[in-house]
Amino acid sequence: MTAPVLLRAAPLSTGPTPFADASPQDRAATLRDLTAKFASSADRHDRDASFPFDNFEALKAAGLLALTAPRSLGGGGADLATTLDVVRAVARGEAATALVLVMQYLFLASLSASRSSWPDALKAKVVKSALDDGALINALRVEPDLGTPARGGLPATIARRSDDGWRLSGRKIYSTGSVALTWMIVWARTDEAEPRVGGFLVHKDFPGRRIEETWDHTGLRASASHDVVFEDTPVPLDHALSPAPAGAATPPDPVMSVWAPVLTSAIYDAVARAGRDWFVDWLIARKPANLGASLSTLPRFQELVGEIDGGLLQNRVLLDAAARGDIGAAEASMVKHLVTENAIRALEKAVAASGNPGLARSNPLQRHYRDVLCGRIHTPQSDVVLATAGKAAIAGRTGPAAAVGKG
Repeated sequence: MTAPVLLRAAPLSTGPTPFADASPQDRAATLRDLTAKFASSADRHDRDASFPFDNFEALKAAGLLALTAPRSLGGGGADLATTLDVVRAVARGEAATALVLVMQYLFLASLSASRSSWPDALKAKVVKSALDDGALINALRVEPDLGTPARGGLPATIARRSDDGWRLSGRKIYSTGSVALTWMIVWARTDEAEPRVGGFLVHKDFPGRRIEETWDHTGLRASASHDVVFEDTPVPLDHALSPAPAGAATPPDPVMSVWAPVLTSAIYDAVARAGRDWFVDWLIARKPANLGASLSTLPRFQELVGEIDGGLLQNRVLLDAAARGDIGAAEASMVKHLVTENAIRALEKAVAASGNPGLARSNPLQRHYRDVLCGRIHTPQSDVVLATAGKAAIAGRTGPAAAVGKG
């Protein structure tokens, strides 16, 4: 049997990431540069369905890959407002890069001592690898038969106890960032009589792991969300991240319950804004011979841009409220739904009004539209959000308070 690659615990990196302590002016300049850089190669990565490795080199150079990791581990310790600014800027340039970065930020932020049961040495190792090597991390959860685990069910991926740890076997689909991940939190169940379910941390160098390049999607084509297959992959004992009995209640994690829906929806809001900007510039530049003036002079197009901007204003208000801490876990799910739908409607309007030019591969609007549609896929999905909100509202009206005022 092949032994797992053992990774020595490394000393903590010292000092915050450069971006975390930069002045507001320097931060803004850095983000503007990154937006422009990522936008310049976005079409190529979309056409080729190629992963944007250069973008992550740029993010590493800017000190942004460990932005949300706890300062006690050498990270930036960024709050939601700072993280939101970065995600918006990255997504405005290239959406798939932003999605991989959001996953990185969520899992590194979750390593806070107050929220994580990971061994301290393992936390330090993961953060140091992000700081020093640009290592990326994501969770691999979705499976061919199970679909998204948010809908319930046990994973088919099995962790079998071995003499020195665990042996992992299974297939994960839609594994975002697969070709670039150093760390994978693989959701699996144990082979015990009473199975436990949880994450098993796998390093890219552990044997028995392979990538099957299956991702050929309409949107987020650069995300490399391929299948990852594990065949008797050895996992050290301390890399089992506290698996719990199937169905056991787990305490809510504020990072995942608030940050995840907010940052995910911010990606698609930023994509919609990039599409909106192209559309406005196109209206100004487009001067049909029979009109003798720019399309932007026509009231119907002016009204349409006003409608688009109105929806995006709603998004900004919602996302800024979340950044201030005014949004709780239940409301964060609704923010994700509303922001995503506003973003999709904005680009639907722009595509319909621009006609053939908006759908031409030579223009970015069609790419933005394809990317923004992916916002509906991410958990929590709209039907769950709306049904949960509706049940809560009905329960509130049928409880004791509903009797007030009757007589």
